[in-house]
Formats: sequence, C-alpha cells, structure tokens
Amino acid sequence: MPAEAERVLVVDDDASLRRMLARTLAVTGFEVEAVADGPSALVSLERVVPDVVVLDVKMPGMDGVAVCRRLRAKGLEVPVLMLTARDAVADRVAGLQAGADDYLVKPFATEELTARLRALTRRSARAAATLTFGDLALDLSTRTASRAGAAVELTGREVELLELLMRQPRQVLSRERALAEVWRDEAAPNVVDRYVTRLRAKLGEPSLIRTVRGVGFMLTR
Repeated sequence: MPAEAERVLVVDDDASLRRMLARTLAVTGFEVEAVADGPSALVSLERVVPDVVVLDVKMPGMDGVAVCRRLRAKGLEVPVLMLTARDAVADRVAGLQAGADDYLVKPFATEELTARLRALTRRSARAAATLTFGDLALDLSTRTASRAGAAVELTGREVELLELLMRQPRQVLSRERALAEVWRDEAAPNVVDRYVTRLRAKLGEPSLIRTVRGVGFMLTR
C-alpha cells in the first residue's frame, strides 16, 4: 500500500507565489492546501492539522509571526517553515522566537524548499514517538501514559482510544471512527462512552476530554 502523502499548508498573500508553491509541492508528492492570509490559516489548522506549514512573514493584517504564536499557544506542534525577505533579519529572529522551526529567504530554489520540508517532517515523525498535550504524554513505543509526570495506568484499548484523541487534539473523534479503529466494529456503540468515562477518571482533573453531543469526543483544555 503506498504511503499517505504528507500534508502541507501554504500561507502566503502573494497569489502567484502561492499557486507556484502549490503546484511544485504537489508534483513532489505533498498534499497541498494553500490560503492567502493568517485568519484562513488558523481556520484550516483548526479543521485539519497538516504535517508541515509554509508561512510567509509579511502579510497584511495578521502576519506570519502572529499566526505562529497563535498556533503554538493552542498547543499545536506542527513544524513551521517561515518565508522571509533577504534583508529582514529581525523578522527571522521574531519568527524563530515565536516558535518557527526553520526559515527560508526569498527568492529561493524550490528544490531547497522541498528538501527543508522533508527534513522537518522527518524530524517531526521521530519526535512523534511521544504524543503530548499540555501536561499529558503518551509514549507510543512503550504504550504508557503520564500526566504532570505521574504514571497513568491504562489498558490496551484505553491507550488506543487516547492515541486517537491525542493525534488530532481539538478535533472531534466520532464514535463511529473510534469503534472502527479501536474495536474493529466488533462492539456496541455505547462502549466508546464507557471507555471515555474511564479515561476521564484515570487522567484526573481538570478534565481534558469533552463530549460533543450527538457526535463524539474531543481532547481540549
């Protein structure tokens, strides 16, 4: 089975550059979403967290530095590569201080951009051996969880359910998806609610799992 394409969100108010980046990255194997401004980027990130973000610093209204600060404040650890002007040292410093992982100076070779994005996604994949959300951590190699440094004893199914929630925080996990991926559609729908109740109790206060009535559950703070 072919590997799933890595997802990249391109954020740039320059329409011609945005189109060029979308075409180039799609050809090199990325699944691309391209938006023109900071608010649109934040809406997209709330909906689906990509594998990497290409973020222009200089945009009208909400600039790239502000966008980066906002997504880090939300707890999103997606790798961010900033695009900056050649002489804008202060912008590069501000971007890195806001939580960007790398930067590329305009004009740039698309081959270098692609190589840097691949390096960021590889680094992110290695780090993803442990999922974190606030003070909650889930070590995927040992299948163990902790909160605020204290171990949380979980069953195998509880670990699988928690992993689904932690892989897409602040997004709704439907009961149907949980049943399909954790129980392989071999349990009654209300088993998900029972396991969520157990997870809440084991993870302690303040509660991190919110019920979205009629839909499913969401990891949030």
